[in-house]
Amino acid sequence: MIRIAICDDSSAFLQQTKFMITHWDAPAARSIALELFEDGDSLLSAHAQAPFDIILLDIVMPLLNGIEAARELREKDKTVKIVFLTSSTEYAVESYTVKASNYLLKPVNPDSLFACLDELISQMHGAAKSIVVKGIEATHRILLSDIEHVEAQLKHVVFFLKGNRTVESVEPFYTYENTLELDDGFFKCHRSYIVNIHHIGSYSHAEIFMQSGRHIPLSRSCQKSFEASYFRVIFGKAGDDL
Repeated sequence: MIRIAICDDSSAFLQQTKFMITHWDAPAARSIALELFEDGDSLLSAHAQAPFDIILLDIVMPLLNGIEAARELREKDKTVKIVFLTSSTEYAVESYTVKASNYLLKPVNPDSLFACLDELISQMHGAAKSIVVKGIEATHRILLSDIEHVEAQLKHVVFFLKGNRTVESVEPFYTYENTLELDDGFFKCHRSYIVNIHHIGSYSHAEIFMQSGRHIPLSRSCQKSFEASYFRVIFGKAGDDL
């Protein structure tokens, strides 16, 4: 499912752009969910609950303009694709500060929009993997490579990320046991911990020492399978083969 949002204060432009995207998608029959917003605040609220993959965003809007909305989006989501659709060229340079993928002038040429969307879809297929985490106040998209380890704490789950950042999830621990797989470098080393093997500095028979300096317990029952998994991820083969 590819989630696309269009945000513009003109209802006529929203419908026109929706029609163009529907026409673009028809031959390929992609699985697309399309949502329309007439102001930046509504867009931000919806994205916090269920992140979009692509956002087509007007710049000149009352109250919260497109550049301001994009800055707020980027504070919590580094991967969403943002495309500005605007009648003015004066914000082109500023659009780079929020890592916009493109800047299309109105009236939007359908061929230009279609080429832009094709490129974004191509990028997404080759992009770094991420996970959507439902937090206490917002939903976050987190790159798998940023996750150091995941820890169950009472009824919540805490994601420990690179840069000493944390994200707290309201979803149960088993949700992530089924999502964070060994093929992506993750191993459940204890009933309450999942580690990213790529972030391990060293380990002993009872503890895993992360590159950040954190110590993670290693269950006795997991010791043999952990070592085999570690060598598989780091060296591409099982520990017994070395």
